[in-house]
Amino acid sequence: MKILIVDDEVHVAQVLAESVRLQGHEAVVASSGQEGLDLLDRQRPDAVFLDVVMPHMNGLEVLRRIRQTHPELPVIVITGHATREQIEEARRLGATDCVVKPFVLNQLNQALAKLGAKKD
Repeated sequence: MKILIVDDEVHVAQVLAESVRLQGHEAVVASSGQEGLDLLDRQRPDAVFLDVVMPHMNGLEVLRRIRQTHPELPVIVITGHATREQIEEARRLGATDCVVKPFVLNQLNQALAKLGAKKD
């Protein structure tokens, strides 16, 4: 699977990308919401890991725009700072899963396993 990771925290994005690669998947990293949207059509990922709290364009706006053009694309929201309301909004917008950052690697592995099972 090709996973697009959209996170403004470069070190977090790098850790996520390495974890994805260690599981045998391809990772593409974007450091802003706009960059993630720009890469979406060029890279054609199988899923997106999306941070909620980002400057300029937050993850909820990115998710809204993804849903307009790619309504079925799995989007896993990753957050360490989102409010409960933001997480609920992400779910209303069709987020596939929500992962909290301090526990991100364990939950990421579980989320990837779920995505893999859906593809089979």
